[in-house]
Amino acid sequence: MKNTITVGLLGLGTVGSGVIEILRDHKERIEHKTGCDVTIKSVLVNDLSKPRELPADTQLTDRSEDITRDPEIDVIVEVMGGIDHTLTILLEAIEHGKHIVTANKDLVAQHGEQLFEACQKHKCDLYYEASVAGGIPIIRSIMDGLSSDRIRKMMGIVNGTTNYIMTKMAQDGVDFDSVLKEAQDLGFAEADPTADVDGLDAARKMTILSILGFSMPYSLEDVDIKGIRGISSDDITYAEELGYRIKLIGIAENDHNGVSVSVEPTLLPIQHPLSSVNDEYNAVYVHGDAVGETMFYGPGAGKLPTATAIVADLIAVLKNIRLGTTGTAYVQPQFPKQVKTKKEQLTKKYIRLHVDDQAGMLNDLTNIFAEYDISFDQFIQRPTEQEGERELMLVTHRVSEEDFEKARQDLESLTSVRSIDSIFRVEGGE
Repeated sequence: MKNTITVGLLGLGTVGSGVIEILRDHKERIEHKTGCDVTIKSVLVNDLSKPRELPADTQLTDRSEDITRDPEIDVIVEVMGGIDHTLTILLEAIEHGKHIVTANKDLVAQHGEQLFEACQKHKCDLYYEASVAGGIPIIRSIMDGLSSDRIRKMMGIVNGTTNYIMTKMAQDGVDFDSVLKEAQDLGFAEADPTADVDGLDAARKMTILSILGFSMPYSLEDVDIKGIRGISSDDITYAEELGYRIKLIGIAENDHNGVSVSVEPTLLPIQHPLSSVNDEYNAVYVHGDAVGETMFYGPGAGKLPTATAIVADLIAVLKNIRLGTTGTAYVQPQFPKQVKTKKEQLTKKYIRLHVDDQAGMLNDLTNIFAEYDISFDQFIQRPTEQEGERELMLVTHRVSEEDFEKARQDLESLTSVRSIDSIFRVEGGE
C-alpha cells in the first residue's frame, strides 16, 4: 500500500496554481483523510523562463511525455484546457497507467466516452467534478447522492459570465454590449466571449449532466442552443411586468417520450429559486421521482472554488488507489439514446412583436395561433412612439416546438406584423 502519491500537473494558470495552493495549505487534512502524502513532482508549462512559485521538490517541463511516461507519477491533474491535443496527451497517460483528474468540460462533453473506455481497459480512474459548475459538487451528487432516484429534470444556471451579464442588465438597466465590456474588464468574460454568450459553454455542461442524470449517451449535437445576444433591456423590463426574470438556463428533461436538452434565455417566475441567483454564481435544480426538488448553489468558477473540486476528485482517486478499486467507478449508460422530436417538446413561449395599429390586426394574429391550438396565458399591448404601431407581449400556454415554429413563420408572412423582436422559453407560472 502506497504511502506517497505522486502527481503530474498539466497547466499552471489560475486554476493550476489554486490546486498547488490547496494541496499545500490543506496538506495535513488531506493526509488524514487519505492515509498518504501527496506530492506534485512535475508541472507542464509553455514557458519555462517565466518566474513561478512552486514547492521546492516540484520541477517544470514543457514536454508532456516527461509527465505521461514518468513511472513515478500516479495521477495527472489536467487544467490546461484544449480538446484534440489534450485528448492525445491524456490517452497516452492512461496507456501508461496514470489516473486522470480534469476540469476540461469541452473534452469530457465531446470525448468522455473514449476516455472512459481507455480507463476501463487500463484500470485507471477518470474524475471530472470541476468540469461543471466550478465548486458545486453537482456531478458527485448525481452519481452518488441521487444514484437511487430516477431524475426527471435538471435545470440550472451553469455559466457565470452570462449570469453576471444578465444580472447587471436587470439591476442597472444597461444594454448587453456595455455589460459585456465591463465583464471583460473585470475578468469575468474572455476576450472572445463567444462560447459563453452564445450558450456553447453551458451546452457542454448540460451534455455532461444529461449523460449522468439520465444514464443515456446524449451528445452535444442534440442540444438546442440559443445565447443571450438578442436580449434587450425592453425584454427584461417586460418580463418583470409579467412576473418573470430572464436567465440563460440549461434545461434537460426526461419522460416517456425521451430526452430533450436545451440552453436558452428563459423567463422564470420571480419567486423561483433560480431567479435569485445573481452575478457569477451558478445553481442547478434537480427533480427526482423520490427526492422531489433539490437545488445546488455556489460559485461556478474561480481559482479556489474550482481547485477545491479538483482536489476533492484527487482525494477520491487516492482512496481508490489505497483500496485497490481504481478503474471500477465508470458505469456504461443504461439506456439507448432517445431524443424527443420537436412535436414532443412542449414548452411555454414568450413572444414580443411590433404590429400595425389597425382594425382586424388582432383577429389575424389570433386566427394563426388558433390554427395551431396555441392559447395565451398572458397578453399585453401598448402603443409605441412610432405612429400607427403597437407593441405586443404574449405568453402562451404549453405548445409543441413544431407547432410554435409553424405559427411563427405564418406570423412573419402577415403584412400587419412589422417585426418579431424576441422569442424566449417560459418555465413555470402555470
